[in-house]
Amino acid sequence: MMPVSMVGRAGELAELDRAWSTVACSRRSAPAVAVITGEAGVGKSLLVAAALDAFAPRPAVVLSGAARVHSPAPYDWLAAVLTGRDTSALDLPPDALAWLAQQPTAPRERYAPGTLLRLAVRVVRLLVGAGPAVLVVEDLHALDPASLNLVGELAAAADLPALLVVATRPAADAVAPDLAVRALARLCGVRGAVRQHLGPLLPAEVGEVLTQVYADPRPSGRLVRAVWRRTGGNPYALTELLAAHAGQGPEALLRPPSPRLPSPPSRPARVGPVRSATVAPRPADPVDAELTGREIEVLGCLVAGMSNKQAARALGISVRTVTVHVSNLLRKTGSASRTEAAIWAVQRRLPVSTPVDG
Repeated sequence: MMPVSMVGRAGELAELDRAWSTVACSRRSAPAVAVITGEAGVGKSLLVAAALDAFAPRPAVVLSGAARVHSPAPYDWLAAVLTGRDTSALDLPPDALAWLAQQPTAPRERYAPGTLLRLAVRVVRLLVGAGPAVLVVEDLHALDPASLNLVGELAAAADLPALLVVATRPAADAVAPDLAVRALARLCGVRGAVRQHLGPLLPAEVGEVLTQVYADPRPSGRLVRAVWRRTGGNPYALTELLAAHAGQGPEALLRPPSPRLPSPPSRPARVGPVRSATVAPRPADPVDAELTGREIEVLGCLVAGMSNKQAARALGISVRTVTVHVSNLLRKTGSASRTEAAIWAVQRRLPVSTPVDG
């Protein structure tokens, strides 16, 4: 599906490849910077993944991290980078390294903020080594202030053979909008910085996606326009729509939502750890919620009372992906919480399975 995902993004991919070449081939003294902005679902992460896959020569090191969605903590980006890495060989104070990695057994902070920032930059330098490297910062808008400062320092660091790729929603969506504006200004002020803004797909690009998916018969102009209006040209919404009608002909994309589910029973059944007696669920507005196969799997995890981390492990996907699916489930079912969404499924006797976390 990668060719479909990258429809309309060829120019952006080429520009990222040129930015990588300035690092991998010319060995510039300071990092190259690429900033990718856009609303949710326009394919920022897909673009970064596709670019990384196509880079030649291959990066010697890739350091990638993102913010914690619900509980931002100091140096979230660096903590994500260090997760699962063997850091025993790094020439750094063990207590400082444990604190930067957000280890649960780390001692209380006893370094001044400026000292911690210098140590954080040193950690990245040691991990990059001789490079060349790619540093990927996901969801800059959700990062904590310390991480924003670190990313800015890395963009201006001398003798760091790396391409710094930053993906973010508009600053207005940030946890701290003013700080995000300053961080983006700092990144885009780097000499030769690449700035890309991803918007929705055009009708012709939606048509190209549909042509790749439904080669025979070729989708009509009427179908293309209808799908474009239904999805707003948002690649994520388009992918969800295609997944919901997988195995069916293109005309299925024009059908209304899935058939109505059975009416809820007079008394909800008890399933797993969901305690329906203590929660009064708000009636879901979209009774005909159109759920994808993956959303139904995640819903099964909610019914089982799993956390996002447990669901990710059970389904073999990332925690970030689970978070996106949970957000979509709350919106589609009209629920205000995970528990309400689980009860919504139980009341409608939705045939959800309960994955095993193991």
